[in-house]
Amino acid sequence: MTDPYAIQPSELDQLPDRDPEETAEWQASLDAVAKAAGPHRAAYLMRRTLERAEGNGIALPKLLETDYVNTIPTSAEPSAPGDEEMERKITAWNRWNAAAMVTRGSQYGVGGHIATFASAAWLYETGFNHFFKGKEADGSGDQLYIQGHASPGIYARAFLDGRLDERQLDNFRRESGGNGLPSYPHPRRLPWLWEFPTVSMGLGPLSAIYQARFNRYLTARGIKDVSDSHVWAFLGDGEMDEPESTAALALASREGLDNLTFVINCNLQRLDGPVRANFKIVQELEAQFRGAGWNVIKTLWGTAWDELFQLDTTGALVRRLREVPDAQVQTYQTRGAAYIREDFFGKDPALAEMAKLLSDDKILECFHLSRGGHEARKVYAAYKAAVEFKGAPTVILAQTVKGHTLGEGFASKNANHQMKKLSVDEFKTMRDLLELPIKDSDFVDGVVPYGHPGADSPEVRYLQERRAALGGPAPARRTHALAPLPAPAEKAFASFDKGSGSQNVATTMAFVRLIKDLVRDKETGRRWVPIVPDEARTFGMESLFPSLGIYSPKGQTYEPVDRDQLMYYKEAKNGQILNEGITEAGSMADFIAASTAYSTHGEAMIPFYIFYSMFGWQRTADQMWQLGDQLGRGFLVGATAGRTTLTGEGLQHADGHSPVIAATNPASLTYDPAFAYEVAAIVKDGLRRMYGEAAPGEDPNVFYYLTVYNEPMPQPAKPSGPGVDEGIVKGLYRFNTAESAGLDAAAANAPRIQLLSSGTAIHWALKAQRLLAEEWGVAADVWSATSWTELRRDALEADAALLRGEERVPYLRQALHGAEGPVLAVSDYMRQVPDQIAQWVEQDYSSLGADGFGLSDTREGARRHFGVDAESIVVAALAQLARRGEVKATAVKEAREKYGL
Repeated sequence: MTDPYAIQPSELDQLPDRDPEETAEWQASLDAVAKAAGPHRAAYLMRRTLERAEGNGIALPKLLETDYVNTIPTSAEPSAPGDEEMERKITAWNRWNAAAMVTRGSQYGVGGHIATFASAAWLYETGFNHFFKGKEADGSGDQLYIQGHASPGIYARAFLDGRLDERQLDNFRRESGGNGLPSYPHPRRLPWLWEFPTVSMGLGPLSAIYQARFNRYLTARGIKDVSDSHVWAFLGDGEMDEPESTAALALASREGLDNLTFVINCNLQRLDGPVRANFKIVQELEAQFRGAGWNVIKTLWGTAWDELFQLDTTGALVRRLREVPDAQVQTYQTRGAAYIREDFFGKDPALAEMAKLLSDDKILECFHLSRGGHEARKVYAAYKAAVEFKGAPTVILAQTVKGHTLGEGFASKNANHQMKKLSVDEFKTMRDLLELPIKDSDFVDGVVPYGHPGADSPEVRYLQERRAALGGPAPARRTHALAPLPAPAEKAFASFDKGSGSQNVATTMAFVRLIKDLVRDKETGRRWVPIVPDEARTFGMESLFPSLGIYSPKGQTYEPVDRDQLMYYKEAKNGQILNEGITEAGSMADFIAASTAYSTHGEAMIPFYIFYSMFGWQRTADQMWQLGDQLGRGFLVGATAGRTTLTGEGLQHADGHSPVIAATNPASLTYDPAFAYEVAAIVKDGLRRMYGEAAPGEDPNVFYYLTVYNEPMPQPAKPSGPGVDEGIVKGLYRFNTAESAGLDAAAANAPRIQLLSSGTAIHWALKAQRLLAEEWGVAADVWSATSWTELRRDALEADAALLRGEERVPYLRQALHGAEGPVLAVSDYMRQVPDQIAQWVEQDYSSLGADGFGLSDTREGARRHFGVDAESIVVAALAQLARRGEVKATAVKEAREKYGL
């Protein structure tokens, strides 16, 4: 059968051969080697030749896979500084306390993971002792993305270092008492220790790439030189199945992010079993990363394997290692020497002869214990090579055994991820293996003790001296005493108060215009970080291209096709805009890095990320949760919002629910402004709260979500009545009354109703207000509900206060107090959005919304379909009043017929 991927003769004919005779000689040489020494030798020579060509800069397709051996041979390993024996003792204490912490916690049923850190201990310890820069030296230190399931080991090290005590270890996963430790890296729960949430798998690697990229952005723009910071992401081989884990590999290599290292703990196991039972995950990852342009370092085998490789004069061992599937490697870990002799060595005559030279102990040492990720010198060599490599990011594929040192009941067992404790006998076996000075009498009533050599012990002094030399404790999150950013000039916000006159302006355009003014501010303008996923022109942002520039580490190496136009496409090394292409996930990772720069780098940055409303929360809500956990600050802007305002696009573009998803995030302040002046007021307040002087009791570690619309409408002037600014921020104010709207039919004794509306729906409510007055003799007051969610949260807080014996009236009730008639709420979203406040409204309450799937139609057609247009509001209002006996019941039927409903 012909290989469909092989180069066919017709293709070769297209390549000019300047010396056919020389080509024939090379081919004949290869044929001769294959005939004389076998195809494996020929393949070996070809690989070495390709490697030499790549090393000499000759343009050839890259070799995507290498042999299943260490990239750095033992003979080329550098001497590791420090005291390896002392580091072994420190690692032993940390292994013990990590396992003890989870086991002791298991009595409460709170869970925990033992096996992950057991496999990765040396990957972390080597970094902590020799590579990870802390935050007490100059610069920002390194950024560490710790694998979530390894958190017990990080807590154990902090305990040894004196940063945690036994009481806190005993409260692992029990936080409600105030002295507990969160299950995983959660900055919001332990803000002095953790910087980056990682346990929602896949988000750690994605965020690490964009953090490394944002570090370059800060340096290039002259905000802060963070070129000495290195980003380390610790990942699991199973985690790499998540699409987010590999989504930005090409970005990292394309931009040459050599300030980034991935360390993938290849223990060959995921939660239920082998990562690649019938294949080899290391080889797969190597090809994937090499293909994306990364530098790949494989650290697979420990020094015990050196003897075996020296005996492998035919290459049979290397060939066998390449062909054995991962699940079988796991089986070798749990079987005796006889089984390994037969199944591994017995498959090849040359290997069978080799095995005769090996003792059973040697075989078991190699197959049970000796992995590259378990030896400090191997890990040190890989890390040193990674930080010294220039021009591309590095991934280290470190092979380990999941459950290493935890005993035969754990190592490589399929179920070990779910195993939460060791027995006392297993702990004693572990103690003997680790050579720890823990006595049998220390196990009181069967409870495993924590171990500590003493605050002034050689181990603790060594640990602290190494961290001092590297710039202080790690991981650590720094809280900077930053001066509040000065408020931008009032003119930028006040210009919206007078309205747009006869000009129709969409709130999306109002927001963009506001940003254009704010980025010109002399004090804070340079701190804005505009982020957009390849939709800048959709949102009318192209005018920012030439003035701010689009960030590119290469600048602009070409002449743009629109260079002769005023708003040409301009890329620059110090560009301010982050235009990420079509990736909401990448844009959110950008936003997270920028929104937490106040802590990571001590530089307050003001990101705003503008996106298709439908494609923000729905696609990347998990990252919004990560953003809240990481205490990020900034503005998310859902543009072309609403179910019915995006004409023609249809079901998958019509957002009727993003405020519902946003409402589930406690850190998100969700607003649906109707008018330009409301947008300005909300942004102004957000800048004050997040970057200026937060009021007492206000948490500055929040982010704002604004929905803005692409429907051009007249923008009215801001009402002059009292409480408008407060109402905009708190979520509700009365925009007008029937009387102030000049509706003569609104007599003093007319039936009255309160119309609450948000976003673009206020325009339907205003039209309904006029129809109710002119055609049905009903007076309606129109309210702008800028935030249903904030109204609800305030009411929930009032309820909680009442349970504490405190008298507090929700703002919603205060605002609606004395308002006559029933309340009808309407928005361009599903009814669940306005119904958030229903239980706290004292008046009769009903709502309208755009429930169901979206559809392609005109705005008018879509609104009639969902029953939210002005005429539908009129019918719903009359129905409410009819139920109260304030209008005739026949009025409802008459209105339906009149409006064709």
